[in-house]
Parts: sequence; structure tokens; C-alpha cells
Amino acid sequence: MRALVTGGNGFVGRHLCAELRARGCETLVAGRSSDAPGAVDVELDLADDANVRRVVAAARADVVFHLAAQAFVPRSNEDPLGTFDTNVMGTARLVEALRAAHPGAPARLVFVSSGEVYGAHPASDLPLREDAFTAPSNPYAASKLAGEAIVLAATRAKAVAAVVTRAFNQIGPGQSAPFVVPSFAARLARIAAGGDPVLTVGNLEPKRDFLDVRDVVRAYADLGERGVAGEVYNVCSGSPVAIVDILRKLVTIAHVGVEIREDPALVRAVDVPIVYGDNAKLRAATGWTPAYGLAQSLRDVFDEAARNVEARA
Repeated sequence: MRALVTGGNGFVGRHLCAELRARGCETLVAGRSSDAPGAVDVELDLADDANVRRVVAAARADVVFHLAAQAFVPRSNEDPLGTFDTNVMGTARLVEALRAAHPGAPARLVFVSSGEVYGAHPASDLPLREDAFTAPSNPYAASKLAGEAIVLAATRAKAVAAVVTRAFNQIGPGQSAPFVVPSFAARLARIAAGGDPVLTVGNLEPKRDFLDVRDVVRAYADLGERGVAGEVYNVCSGSPVAIVDILRKLVTIAHVGVEIREDPALVRAVDVPIVYGDNAKLRAATGWTPAYGLAQSLRDVFDEAARNVEARA
């Protein structure tokens, strides 16, 4: 099998490419080298229609995994139009390029969406199944739901054969510091190395569904092989964990004393209190089960942060 991975040099993309290659899949990494440190096989600019068409046509892929996106919620609040340009119009350009490159034989596409599309739900709705109502509460979530609509409409029109994944919170080695878990880990590693023990935080009360990125990409690869076109699959652990508990576990791993101070500037304008998903549909379709527990994921994230601090010392 030959795969094209857009955003293959990003956090999740690097893990997915490693997973696909471990399965014997010839894998082409497409992305903007200026946006992420990982190597790319071909430069992809989702804002350039001609570039997207050339990349897709040259790839001759059996399956395309579309990960390239603006994926940081606070940044989407700061730049909603840029987020829509990348996540919505970029997806539309990719779908059109696939339609043109595969006339009469719809291309296999795994579109990576997000559990953010669900928004806030009453506790009676939890865990969220794929048929739950969607209520995006930020530009990132809205852009992902729009992307879903594009690929599913194209699937119904037989222009592509798309599977949609809704991943919840992903953690693991290689994630950048703006995200909450690596941000905590990096600051705790600096404290462990003798830094200022004051840790400023936002709202620690929300509960989220955390899944190790290495389990996430196994699910993507499985769905690329066995997912049903036109269907949506949650990719999640199925268990909620409070952000404050994540921080406590990391403090224990770091073996440091900290003073925690809430900074109103770090509190999101809209922060869903609790969200977690139901992964039964994914399990039934592929036989997937998570292999990494939360404790192992947090240990790996902190150890990487500590190594980075030591390397800069």
C-alpha cells in the first residue's frame, strides 16, 4: 500500500508515518517544512490549488491521511480566518485534487477531525457517541466540522471514499509546548533543574479524554485499512481526566515542590466542563484497543522534557 500523509512532519503525523512504515506501507510525507521541524518528502501548501493538485497527482497514493491543519484552539481564536483558510478551504482543495487524480475510482481518504466538534453536552449524553449533536464552541472546532461536511458530501457524490476520525485530546512524545500536557511537563522539568518553582495555570477543572498519540495513530492506520467510507469514528480513551489530576501526576513524576497560581489571562473564554467519548464503534470496526496507559504517557512526556532541559543547559 502507498500512503500520502499531509502534515506528516507534525506531531501526530510523524508518529503516523512511523506506524505506517512499520506495517510495510510506502509512505510519502507532505507538509510545509517551515511549519514543523520534521523532514518532508514534498512541500504541500494547502492555500495553493496548483500545488495541491501536483502533490496529489504525483503521489499516486492508495490512501491519503489528511492531518495538515491549524490545530491549536487558542490560535484559532486569535486568527479565525487563517484557521478557516487552512482547515476548510485547504480540505476542499485536497478533495478536488483527489477527485481530479482518481476519475471513476474514488480515492481512499482518512480525514482527521476532532472531538472538539461536539462542544458542550449535558452529563446525560456522556460518553459521546458519533451520533451525538455537534455544537462547536471555537473557530477550530467549527473549521473541523466544516471539513467533515466537505469530505462526507464528496463521499456521497462518489468523488472520494472518506473515513472521518474524531480524535479527542492527544498526548505523547514530540508534542509542542503550547499544548497543556507538554507545557506543564516543560515547566516542571525546568523547576526540577533549579528554576522558579511558581507555576502559572489557567482553569484546571475541565475534564478531558486523553489518549496516547501512539494509540491514536494505530487507530488511524486501522481505519485506513478497515474503516467504512462515509462513516465517522471517535478515537478516544473513553475516560475523562481532570486537568488538575494531570498536573498532580506530573508533579509527582517530577518530584518537585511547586507553587501553583491561576492566571486569568490563561483561562479560555469558552471552556467545556467535561467531554469524553465512546470508542465502541472504532473497536468493533477494527479490533483496536489502546496500549498505553495515562501514567506511561505522562512519564514519557516528562522524560522528554527533562532531556530537552538538560540539552539546553
